[in-house]
Amino acid sequence: MTPNRWTLALDSGDLAWPDGARSLVLRARGEADFSDLGAVQAVQGFYPDHARLTARGIDAVVAAEGQYGAALVQIVKSKPETLSLVAEAMARVTPGGVVAVDGQKTEGIESVLKAVRKLLPVDGVLSKSHGKLFWLTRPDTVPQEIADWAAAPMLVADRWITAPGMFSPGGPDAGSELLAALVPELKGDVADLGAGWGYLAASVLEEQEGIDRLDLIEAEWSALEAARRNVTDPRARLIWDDATTHTPDRRYDAILSNPPFHTDRAADPGLGQAFIAAAARMLKPSGQFFMVANRHLPYEATLKAHFGTGKMLAEIGGYKLYQAGKPKTARRT
Repeated sequence: MTPNRWTLALDSGDLAWPDGARSLVLRARGEADFSDLGAVQAVQGFYPDHARLTARGIDAVVAAEGQYGAALVQIVKSKPETLSLVAEAMARVTPGGVVAVDGQKTEGIESVLKAVRKLLPVDGVLSKSHGKLFWLTRPDTVPQEIADWAAAPMLVADRWITAPGMFSPGGPDAGSELLAALVPELKGDVADLGAGWGYLAASVLEEQEGIDRLDLIEAEWSALEAARRNVTDPRARLIWDDATTHTPDRRYDAILSNPPFHTDRAADPGLGQAFIAAAARMLKPSGQFFMVANRHLPYEATLKAHFGTGKMLAEIGGYKLYQAGKPKTARRT
């Protein structure tokens, strides 16, 4: 197994990490080894990674707490979110401490390094395994340009609260709008798998009085916090969990979903396929599943494998809207 870039930098003596200082890791990956960084607090709002960190005995939280002697930023695919993480690291680390930033070339580490270098001197760079680690000393005064990278909640269309890094932060995406507009009348207990910042759930609850409860199941903590502000209907319940493994307290009469289909920067139909399997497991035998997806994604075979009936309700503007019933998992249990 190839060592982490920060381990290689520490072992070479190029990177000096403060002894005895509490360290911050932002967007900590669930499988990453931070043992060389001493006592760390790992910030991770993505439930699967957060759960893996906690299971390993790492102090995992959804938000940083206090000041730190050093910080490691593990970058994400959204450059605005990554730059916001760098700004937070600079704000949280005490002057003279180390701020390190690590990521793959495919994640945009070169662009992030270039942006930082325009504003502050970089102490060192290590290139390894198609990625880079760079580090710098936290100055006494952080440039205002870096402080301005900090992501603030955005108000979209005078109604929706979003933030950089969330899915479709500029407003409702066309797929969710299609699903909200064309879903038939629903009754009873309903779930929204991968609810994001809450547009679909809020829209459906506004139009449908027959819903008794609507569970918003979302793995990203920040998106769920935005949904808390966007969905004010008392029938809504917000659940921070992995939609593909969530076990509800009772089966649903209907499930809605506009599932994610990217892992980092690559399309991954396996995510949507996992959502389909999860929906079949969570539905009552009479339950119905409604899903919108980009038309090029190969979901038909997976829907057929997990549901006894199915049809396409619409194909509009590059999206397909599916309805599926008679969940096979529900019939077997």
